[in-house]
Amino acid sequence: MSYDLSQLGWDETFASSYRPFDRSDAAPGRVLRADRGISTVLTADGVTRAGLGGSAFLDAAKDPALLPCAGDWVVLRRWPDRRTTLEVVLPRRTELIRRTADKDSTGQVLAANMDTVAVVEPIHPEPDDARVERLLALAFESGADPVLVLTKSDTTSDPGAIARQLSRIAPGVPVLPVSVREGTGVDELRRYVTHGRTCALLGRSGAGKSTLANALAGATVMPVQAIRDADGKGRHTTAYRNLITIPGGGAVLDTPGIRGVGLLDTAAGLDRAFADVTALAASCRFDDCAHESEPDCAVQAALSDGTLPPRRLASWRKLHREVALESGRRRERLGKSHF
Repeated sequence: MSYDLSQLGWDETFASSYRPFDRSDAAPGRVLRADRGISTVLTADGVTRAGLGGSAFLDAAKDPALLPCAGDWVVLRRWPDRRTTLEVVLPRRTELIRRTADKDSTGQVLAANMDTVAVVEPIHPEPDDARVERLLALAFESGADPVLVLTKSDTTSDPGAIARQLSRIAPGVPVLPVSVREGTGVDELRRYVTHGRTCALLGRSGAGKSTLANALAGATVMPVQAIRDADGKGRHTTAYRNLITIPGGGAVLDTPGIRGVGLLDTAAGLDRAFADVTALAASCRFDDCAHESEPDCAVQAALSDGTLPPRRLASWRKLHREVALESGRRRERLGKSHF
């Protein structure tokens, strides 16, 4: 059975990157899942399993962020003894990367080559503004287009009001209330999963990502578990990153639930996630304004007239401090690696 890779986004840009490796024993493919050095890859001839080899093995030994990840386009090599190895990870168009829990400020790639990142936040029991801001910064930094998906919208009488409220902390980002149970909002989300396009789902455990993936696929392709009504939490359902092909074209990248999201070098993503604060800061009289007591501070003026909530400014400051700290640690680590 043959498969048209263009349905998953294979285009001239990726084909051009593949040409130097094109030979009779090679084939392009897209990683559906990566597990401890073994990747499940979809090629034009079907699904195959491949271990690391070639430059992919050498690159991953230098930097774990270069390990194959769900969504990667790769070069496979078929050997005479019927082995298949993953030799090259082609350049990523976009990548969703977060800081790992270690002290060296290294990155973990959650998904690659997506066109849209859907930040998934449940309406029940209550959306967490700070988590949404953090995830949106991560989504913007990936290079893909963010969309905010509010799941379980059937649990409130006025999901539109909550969507309008959250749109204030998501400037320029579409906000979609969705209820898979009632079938509302799913068609709007499906517009981001069409022929050749990939949408990554990002959010905490219990947010409803796997339920969304199943709804978009039109079948049960990911397991789901019940969550506690009291706090909306539950056990992790998805324990791995998984690329799910959608009938008719397109793909969904389901990621494991994230308890904590560490930001790495996401200054540009923060500027876009906090476009309202960034615009105000650019209007201050002094370029180095600390937004405390300086004259003609646009940020303080917005606080005074109520157009900028104090919580929003506090969140912006907190995340910028975190990014500055981690960027410094990373520069130190990279500096040490040259000796």
